[in-house]
Amino acid sequence: MENQNQNQIKNPNQINIELKEDVAQGIYSNLAIISHSSSEFILDFVRIMPGIPKAEVKSRIILTPEHAKRLLLALGENLSKFEATHGLVKVDDRGPGFAPLGYN
Repeated sequence: MENQNQNQIKNPNQINIELKEDVAQGIYSNLAIISHSSSEFILDFVRIMPGIPKAEVKSRIILTPEHAKRLLLALGENLSKFEATHGLVKVDDRGPGFAPLGYN
């Protein structure tokens, strides 16, 4: 405990982030629906199953415009690193709003 307090004194801007076990499991999503207002961006993560005409939102994240832009930049940076290691990620050319592969 004393060591942790010393670290916080050295770097008072450090945030201690806790990852609970149920959150660490993650939630699979194969569709994201993004909407926005003048003050926030809403990201709804959906899981679509083949042959089932109904899907449910599994998680909703609400961000300020500034944090949405930071997320965009962070995803771009991480995708570039991923592609440098694993090759280009192919994207369907039907444009935004199309259903995931195999879900026509």
